[in-house]
Amino acid sequence: MADPVRAVLGLDVGTTEAKAICLGLDGRLIGLGRSGYRTDTGPDGRAEQDPADWWSALAAAVQSLDLAGVDVLAVCAVTQGPTLVAADDEGMPVRPAVTWQDRRPGDTGFGLLPRMAWLSHRDPVAAMRAVWLMPAWDAVGLWLSGVAATSLQAHETAPEPSALEDAGVLPSKVAEGRPVGSRLGQLRPIVAAALGLRAGTPVICGVNDGAASMLGAGLLAPGDAVDTGGASGGIAIYADREVRVPGLYAAPAPLPGRWAVGGAMAALGASVDWLRSAILGDRWSIEELFAEAAAVPAGADGLVFLPYLAGERAPVFDEGARGAFAGLTLAHHRGHLVRAVLEGAAYAIRHVAEPLAAAGAPVTSLRLAGRPTPGDLWGSIKADVLGVPTLVPAVGETAVVGAAILAAAGAGAVPDLAAGVAAMTGIARRIEPDPRARTVYDSAFATYLALHPALREAGIGR
Repeated sequence: MADPVRAVLGLDVGTTEAKAICLGLDGRLIGLGRSGYRTDTGPDGRAEQDPADWWSALAAAVQSLDLAGVDVLAVCAVTQGPTLVAADDEGMPVRPAVTWQDRRPGDTGFGLLPRMAWLSHRDPVAAMRAVWLMPAWDAVGLWLSGVAATSLQAHETAPEPSALEDAGVLPSKVAEGRPVGSRLGQLRPIVAAALGLRAGTPVICGVNDGAASMLGAGLLAPGDAVDTGGASGGIAIYADREVRVPGLYAAPAPLPGRWAVGGAMAALGASVDWLRSAILGDRWSIEELFAEAAAVPAGADGLVFLPYLAGERAPVFDEGARGAFAGLTLAHHRGHLVRAVLEGAAYAIRHVAEPLAAAGAPVTSLRLAGRPTPGDLWGSIKADVLGVPTLVPAVGETAVVGAAILAAAGAGAVPDLAAGVAAMTGIARRIEPDPRARTVYDSAFATYLALHPALREAGIGR
């Protein structure tokens, strides 16, 4: 009888679906499963999800994997964020989670603490009933292991009790800190049965899916960058030192000796979904729409899209920002709209990357993360807009791959995170920028930069 394959399990609770990946320690993809859930939205800016739906989706995703002959060494979960969960002592929700897309906390910020303050003020009964107020990744860890902890990245500290009290939050509702990638506990029997795994399997502290994507995309050297993809979108760049730019983040990277700089947006992938579903009524497949967009020249014949459909995070941080198509004419057709949305996402990434490059953290190559898209059109657009090669990872679901790498390192199955990244990631293909498109995109990007201030001046947004 053959020896079992030694592997790890990564979990990801994303904005629209849960994913589970079983990955060998050499990067072999054993299985990838997914299962979706709904978001409860409203005109007041509400965007809530029921964490119980996450648990069901995670169970469905894991159960879809064929793990016969596989020895799962450890489990780690990463998630969307900042999404706030109010949970009991076993991780079961006492109310729906306030997701990162929820705009009701207002202009107090996109972080977790403003969501805690909002919840304590607007739903004090639930805030008092909750044993724990925690980000989604810690809530998943609690559900898996029964252990409450606040996962902390390098040099990160838990919120000060005084800051919590000022926000109306009891400090006792925030769990003690543990390092990301350290052992949290072991898989509870009731959860192991739901997932079809072995009880007692080590559970490793997770993190937000953006940080996990840096690992899963294979970032190692300064200048390596990842387009985090997904519904929100964002870019993270590795630097060899701290590089500060107002409005953008700079923090120690998951790998020692590296800094991660960049920013997260609000609705880049969601803009594509919006156009396809809400506007075009799902009458065309994504393959058909991308084919039409590919037939449109760079710059979409003067059509520019501003993807601020859910406000915007980096680099403007304006909850009241609004999206727009600018330059529409009777000559534009469906393919122009699709191409403009794809280009708008690339401009949003450049809007973050340019000031970081000027400050000393340039992008030398951009890895493309998130859900796969037809062909290389979007990757080519991003390469042309940024003027750097784009790299397609062997497994595009980089956040859940990052979770698997954290599981491997946390369980001691690989020497460290860098070794895990080197062994468990790879590049499928490389897309070079077309210098002929640069002039067109430079002009369109200048228009893009002018749109948000112009809309605000015109009284559009709040």
